[in-house]
Amino acid sequence: MSRPNPFNAKVTNVEPLSQGKWIQTRKIDYIDAAGNPRVWEMAVRTTQPESGVDAVSVFSLLKGDGPARVVLVKQFRPPANKVMIEMPAGLVDPNEKVEVTAERELYEETGYRGKCIRVTPMMFADPGLANATMVMAQVEVDLTKPENQNPQQKLDDGEYIDVFTVSVNNFRHELDKLIAEGCAVDAKLYHFALGLEMGPTL
Repeated sequence: MSRPNPFNAKVTNVEPLSQGKWIQTRKIDYIDAAGNPRVWEMAVRTTQPESGVDAVSVFSLLKGDGPARVVLVKQFRPPANKVMIEMPAGLVDPNEKVEVTAERELYEETGYRGKCIRVTPMMFADPGLANATMVMAQVEVDLTKPENQNPQQKLDDGEYIDVFTVSVNNFRHELDKLIAEGCAVDAKLYHFALGLEMGPTL
């Protein structure tokens, strides 16, 4: 007997359940890979731009005289009830290119001015829960430039973000230390750090 083909699954109807300022919940009726009718619930951002990309996560490398370092941020996330360790990130403004978002968010959250050199294809951040999409951008920061000598954050009202850096060569171990201290780490960030560590051994 052949296995059901996942490409046979399809959504047949979507209805709103509840509406908030930033998030809407919806009920999804769909047909699964075996042809059975099923129901799912999802969250949707109310701010998604026409490009379809909700947010940009910024992998930023500080480059100067010494070894390269990665810029990270600490901030309290109410849904997790934890101080989270994350890459700088933010939502894409209407009609804004994701490269511009990456450089803007890095500057606003950390004060560093950098150049976006690479962007991933669009990805889904948590497809079992939401249709939220993102890209990851690589931004390089030249520490020899005057604008990066004394970086100053440009935070919005109500934003409280601590900026710090870790060595690329000791990335995953630094995250483990922060977890031991009571912080939580964004899954995307830990996966990235683990990939950097595993890459040379595969």
